Amino acid sequence: MFCYQCQEAAKGTGCEVKGVCGKTPEVANLQDLLIYTVKGISDIVVKGGMKPEDLGDINEVVLDSLFKTITNANFDAEAIKKQIRKNIEIRDELAQKVTANLHDAATFTVSTDEDMEAKAETCGVLSTENEDVRSLRELIIYGMKGLAAYTHHAYNLGKEDNDIYAFVYEGMAATLDDTLSADDLVALTLKTGEYGVKAMALLDSANTTAYGNPELTKVNIGVRNNPAILISGHDLNDLEMLLEQTKGTGVDVYTHSEMLPGNYYPKFKEYDNLVGNYGNSWWKQKEEFATFNGPILFTTNCIVPPTDGSEKRIFTSGSAGYPGSTHIEADENGWKDFSQVIEMAKTLPSPTEIESGEIIGGFAHEQVFALADKVVDAVKSGAIKKFFVMAGCDGRMKSREYYTEFADKLPADTVILTAGCAKYRYNKLPLGDIGGIPRVLDAGQCNDSYSLAVIALKLKEIFELNDINELPIAYNIAWYEQKAVIVLLALLYLGVKNIKLGPTLPAFLSPNVANVLVETFGINGINNVEDDMEQLLA
Repeated sequence: MFCYQCQEAAKGTGCEVKGVCGKTPEVANLQDLLIYTVKGISDIVVKGGMKPEDLGDINEVVLDSLFKTITNANFDAEAIKKQIRKNIEIRDELAQKVTANLHDAATFTVSTDEDMEAKAETCGVLSTENEDVRSLRELIIYGMKGLAAYTHHAYNLGKEDNDIYAFVYEGMAATLDDTLSADDLVALTLKTGEYGVKAMALLDSANTTAYGNPELTKVNIGVRNNPAILISGHDLNDLEMLLEQTKGTGVDVYTHSEMLPGNYYPKFKEYDNLVGNYGNSWWKQKEEFATFNGPILFTTNCIVPPTDGSEKRIFTSGSAGYPGSTHIEADENGWKDFSQVIEMAKTLPSPTEIESGEIIGGFAHEQVFALADKVVDAVKSGAIKKFFVMAGCDGRMKSREYYTEFADKLPADTVILTAGCAKYRYNKLPLGDIGGIPRVLDAGQCNDSYSLAVIALKLKEIFELNDINELPIAYNIAWYEQKAVIVLLALLYLGVKNIKLGPTLPAFLSPNVANVLVETFGINGINNVEDDMEQLLA
């Protein structure tokens, strides 16, 4: 195996023995083959001049395939093999309609699991020999995985955009094209960011249409004395179905980590069985799942492979999967039956309280716009000197304590804008407020990152500036996986410069590609809190 798609790539270069995330070499190679089948389907669609509106469910299958390979989403080899076979069947049927010469990704055959595993070893990351071309191709693919995740969530809520589907096929097919130059791939990288913005806007529309605009919310982090289910991941549609099915059963529901923003939506406040949020960032789940006591439902990533047998209490849905856990499939209408989860909850103790009190969030774009006058006055008066976008991901590395220290040492006349689980590094610090404006404005999870872009663009309009970089906003972003990659590419497409990215720069950036990003966009890695703060406050 070779995998370097996440921030924790072994030795800062890549995982070759076993994924730091916990995936086995078999799963890693099968995920490579799954991506290869998506490239094959895309090759056929592009060369055949096919339109997404004529492909029906194939569009969703492609999104799901990309989503399954995101870090910490699916560890189940059998589930991935099943998806590969499904893709090959789709691919071969589509290929019958095309007369053009097709790439190997669109024509290879496998008849047994052994054939599949052997083929998987030939089509991974290192199959592209040129380091810079490889780097750009993988940057596009990882951005595409994040884009697919956002688009898939929107699809689950009935929102689609054929232009986005068309670009997915275009982009994935382009990673097979040896005639494209490095400059061509750099242009395609920025185009990936452009469509990342479209995908995030589509998801924002889907979420707010279904559940209302997030609003300022105090979220309970204590517990009640009822049996309960912990729901993690990002799929709000799954949260809605679980809340509906637990009504009147005596079973409570708590959000976990990535699902925290579910508490911010007006629709979900109608459910008195939604108690609040339990626990902290995803990487602490082993200890927190032990004290929660009840079943856990993963709707997407981030799964940490359990070592204490708790996989029997873990259920997965959608693109998530883990061997030994029960996967709940949707029926033909998209409905999921969570009765197994509910019945298990009734047999287990209620959660053990690990903390108490409240945390504040819900500062998506409409809520911030409602405070716009107060925010603008605070900026004009000098009460707010600068905003710091500290969005992105959290992770296990001790070096991420940097973000806690950075937030804690920021001057009292600064405000943090955040989205993503990076906030767990500082969202419980007593940072106070500025004239009633909390110093941490949490828009939600990575799925809500669109709000940060919209807020910046609105401030640019209010202050009548020509360039988004003239705003008193600095970017100190933590990354971990591929949804953070598409957010980064979206920011670059919007013209944002001088982003600090940490705790390490991506292993998949070759020295030449990294240099292009530095020279063109001013991207740079973190150093230490004092020096970085001085630079960003300047």
